[in-house]
Amino acid sequence: MSMPIVAIVGRPNVGKSTLFNRLVGRKLALVDDRPGVTRDRREGEVRLGHLRFRILDTAGLEEAEADSLAGRMRAQTEAAIAEADAVLFVIDARAGLLPADQPFAELVRRADKPVILLANKAEGGAGMAGAYEAFALGLGDPVPLSAEHGEGMGDLLDALEAVLPEQDDDDDEGGEGKPLKVAIVGRPNAGKSTLINRMLGEDRLLVGPEAGITRDSISLDWEWRGRRIKLHDTAGMRRRARIDDKLEKLAVSDGLRAVRFAEVVVVLLDATIPFEKQDLTIVDLVESEGRALVIGLNKWDLVADQPGLLKDLKEKATRLLPQVRGAAVVPLSGLAGEGIDRLMHAVVSTAEVWNRRVSTAKINQWLSEATQANPPPAVSGRRIKIRYATQVKSRPPHFALFGNQLDALPKSYTRYLVNSLREAFELPGVPIRLSLRTSKNPFDKSE
Repeated sequence: MSMPIVAIVGRPNVGKSTLFNRLVGRKLALVDDRPGVTRDRREGEVRLGHLRFRILDTAGLEEAEADSLAGRMRAQTEAAIAEADAVLFVIDARAGLLPADQPFAELVRRADKPVILLANKAEGGAGMAGAYEAFALGLGDPVPLSAEHGEGMGDLLDALEAVLPEQDDDDDEGGEGKPLKVAIVGRPNAGKSTLINRMLGEDRLLVGPEAGITRDSISLDWEWRGRRIKLHDTAGMRRRARIDDKLEKLAVSDGLRAVRFAEVVVVLLDATIPFEKQDLTIVDLVESEGRALVIGLNKWDLVADQPGLLKDLKEKATRLLPQVRGAAVVPLSGLAGEGIDRLMHAVVSTAEVWNRRVSTAKINQWLSEATQANPPPAVSGRRIKIRYATQVKSRPPHFALFGNQLDALPKSYTRYLVNSLREAFELPGVPIRLSLRTSKNPFDKSE
């Protein structure tokens, strides 16, 4: 079967060539701050997670006379759209939606191809307001990402998976549905490979007392209670300052990639020295990538004789990791093979939470109760009003609030809303995203 084709389109200077380079893994396309650097269609082969496809980078779409250079560039872009199985329509999240985006959204819509709307340059959550302006294009939910920093590539994979023809590459469709993608990460020598060997029931991975034996992110197929699982063992992740070996640098970036393409990430802690600073940094990475989290306390057999320790560590997790409050904390021993069933029950139930959708009616009932119990504060004598809420996507759960002056909402109040959402809809152990959308005219009472 020939590889599917995906075209990247958008107005000039939204980062199409940076995204192309990121996907093909090499700097094949020239990148510069000046618009219009790309003039031809450029092709490359992409392997993203388990998907393989050809990518077409195109010139920035511009209104132009057909026989001018810009007009010929536009014709090339239209040809690429016609050839593609799916289109990545890129906007600049920081600039927001510009009038120049509209005619090309029309062009893409007329092509009648699956379209994925990408809000680029949204690193670290920047430009999220611009990303959500893109709803107005009528091309579905925008996928926020940063091509330059590699953020949001897991969400792009999910979006492509939904629109590209199925590939039987390394995902044999032998079991029920798609395999659940689980990455096992942690500091060096936390016992990741030992645990995976015990899960698989064979010595597939090299283990030993030396830290850093695992060099690659290794993908392994496994089945647990009839459920297909794709396990990723990763190299131990330590602070960049401690890494001077080039191979280890590559291995750690491979570990980051495994986190980005996983659905559930098991952060494995050494129960004899849990919650080191590096463990908290790894959890931060998992949260910022929007993955579901389970905490595994490995080597539990070495501390099991300490009464009350598990309760203490669960309380410590709640205190130290408020951004993923309620994450499952599972004691286990990879070496002794204890607690693996408990761990997998936690992984599967956390994946269900990560995929959960809540009806708009229930969300607005919650909003009414939450704002009555603790009303938003007033700004310059005028009370902030939250009129409406809805869930814009799952994986992780992402909610949008609509109202007036929401950009003035204090962080403490948005934190209250996130914690209240987590409690009301039972969303433990997953990141929760909240977008605040202020109406254009704050004095327009009809909105």
